Amino acid sequence: MSGYAHPYRDTEFVLEALVGFEQLCASAQLQDVNSELVSAILSEAGRLGSGVLAPLNRVGDTQGTHLGENGVQEAPGFADAYRQFQEGGWPSLTAKEQYGGQNLPNVIGTAVNEIWHSANMAFALCPMLTQGAIEAIAHHGSAELQAAYLDKLVSGEWTGTMNLTEPDAGSDLAAIKSRAVPQGDHYLITGQKIFITWGDHQMTDNVVHLVLARLPDAPAGVKGISLFVVPKFLLDAQGQPGVRNNVQCISLEHKLGIHGSPTCVMNFGDPEGAVGYLVGEPHMGLACMFTMMNHARQSVGLQGLSIAERAYQQARQYAKDRLQGTRKDGSRFSIIHFPDVRRMLMQMKASIEAMRALSLVAAAEVDRAAHAPTPELAHQHQGRVDVFTPIVKGWLTELAQEVTSLGVQIHGGMGFIEETGAAQHYRDARILTIYEGTTGIQALDLVGRKTLLNQGALLNSLLEEMDQTVEQLRHIDALDYQAVALAAALGAGREALSLLLDNAKRDADWAGSVSVNFLMLFGYLSGGWLMARSAVQAHAQLEAGTGDAEFLKAKGVSARFYAEQLLPRVHALLAAVSAGSASIMALDDEQF
Repeated sequence: MSGYAHPYRDTEFVLEALVGFEQLCASAQLQDVNSELVSAILSEAGRLGSGVLAPLNRVGDTQGTHLGENGVQEAPGFADAYRQFQEGGWPSLTAKEQYGGQNLPNVIGTAVNEIWHSANMAFALCPMLTQGAIEAIAHHGSAELQAAYLDKLVSGEWTGTMNLTEPDAGSDLAAIKSRAVPQGDHYLITGQKIFITWGDHQMTDNVVHLVLARLPDAPAGVKGISLFVVPKFLLDAQGQPGVRNNVQCISLEHKLGIHGSPTCVMNFGDPEGAVGYLVGEPHMGLACMFTMMNHARQSVGLQGLSIAERAYQQARQYAKDRLQGTRKDGSRFSIIHFPDVRRMLMQMKASIEAMRALSLVAAAEVDRAAHAPTPELAHQHQGRVDVFTPIVKGWLTELAQEVTSLGVQIHGGMGFIEETGAAQHYRDARILTIYEGTTGIQALDLVGRKTLLNQGALLNSLLEEMDQTVEQLRHIDALDYQAVALAAALGAGREALSLLLDNAKRDADWAGSVSVNFLMLFGYLSGGWLMARSAVQAHAQLEAGTGDAEFLKAKGVSARFYAEQLLPRVHALLAAVSAGSASIMALDDEQF
C-alpha cells in the first residue's frame, strides 16, 4: 500500500494564481502572513500527515474502535497521533487570537485540512467537528460559555461534536424529540442521538457536545428547536473537567468505511437528565447550528478532494510499478503505458485539480466576506460563499465516488483485495455524499434558497465572471479550444438557470426533480472555469519564463483534458434538466 505525500505545488499554484493569496492577506490586514509562511506551514503539516497520520489509516480501518467500560476506545495509535497534532498547535490555526488562536485565513486552514483528510480521514473528522463547534459557540454562545469552553476547544485540549440526528428524525429536524427542561442556571437534556461522529473517546479530557432539543414551551416544527452545550464532564470551580455528566455512548455503528472514526449512539440524561447550557436564544437553535453545519459542508466537500487525492497517488504509483505488457523483445513494461490506464489517471488528475481549485477559491470567499472593508462588499462575497457551499459539498463528494472507483479499476483485480488499500478509499468516500446533508439536500439548497429566492442573481453574478475568463482565453491562440468549450458550457449554464426560473413557477415538482442535475452541471462548469483560469495563468508564467516549467506544462495538459473530457458533461446534464419532472413523477407508488 502506497504512502501519502501532499501535492504542495498545486496547492501553492492555486493560492497564487486563482486565490490571489497575498492580496487577500493584505486586504485582511494580515501583514505577517505571506506565501513563504504558507509554504512552511504546508511543509510541516505534510510531515505530520505523511509520517504520523497516514501510517495509521490502515490501522484505523482494520482495527477500528470499540466500546468498553470507560466508553469508546479509539483505534491503536490515534491517541498519540492526536497528542502530536494538538501539541503542534494545529487545532488553533484559524481561530481568533482572543481565544488563543493563530488567526490565519480560512483558506490556509482549508489547505492544511486537505493534508489531514488525505492522510487519515477517520482521524481528521475529530478536529473537523471541533472546528464547527468553535464556530457555533464563538458566533452564538454567551460570554460565559465562550470563556468556559472556547480556549480549550481552540487549543485542542477538548474536542467537540454535533448532535442533530435521532432515530425518528434524520434530515427532518422538525421531528426532533429530545427535551430540555429549565433547572436554575442550566437545563436538563433527555433524549437519544444517532450517527454522532467522535461522540466519545479517550484522547482528551473532555468532549463538548452541541445538542439540538426542545424546550417545554417550544412551538412545533423547526422553529421550536434550541441548541445546548452538553459537556461529557461538568466543569468545576476552576473550569476543569469534574463530575461526569449524564451523557454516554451506548453503542457504536458498524459501517461500510471510516472504521477509525467512532460513530456513536448517544444517550442523554436517562433518567434524570444531562446538564446542558443554552446557546443563543431559545427556539433559535437551528440558526445557531447552521453556523456549524455550513462550516462542516465545505469541510466535507474538502474531504471529497482529499480522499480522491489519496486514491490517485496510490493508483499512479501502482500504474508505474505494475508490469503487465510484453514487448517483442520479451521485456516487460508497466501499465501506465496503456492508453486506457492513462485516460483513467488523467481523469483522476484533472478532476482533483478542479476540485482543489474550487475548494480553495470557495474558502477564500469566506475570508473576503469576513474582512470586507464595506457592508456591500461583505454582502457580495457572502453571496458567493452561499452559492459555492452546496456546490463544493455536493459536486466534490459525488466526483470523489468516481475518482476513488477509478483508483480501484486501475488496480484491476488487486483493487478488489483489501490488502492493497485501494478499496478502503472507495469505502471511506461513500459516506461523503450523505452526511452533513445529502447531495439532494445540497441541490435543493442551491435551487431554492440560493437561486429561486433571489431570482438567479447570485448565479448570474458568477456566470458574468466566467464570461471574463472566456474573453481571456480568446486572446491566447494556444487556448482557443478551451475558449470554445467554456463558452459553450457557459451557455448551457445560462439555459439551465433560465429553465429553472421559468418552470419552477408552473410546476411544484420541477425544481426538486432537476435539482441534483442542476447542481452537478454548475459543479462541472465551475471546475471548467477554474481550470481555464489555471491554463491562462500557466501560459502566462511559461511565456514569462517564471515558475516550474514542467509543472506548468502539465497544468496546461490537465486543463485541456478537463475541457475535452469532463466539461462536456454539462451538456448531458442540461438535457436532463430540460426534461423536467414528467417521467420522474409519472408512476404511482405501487408501480415502483
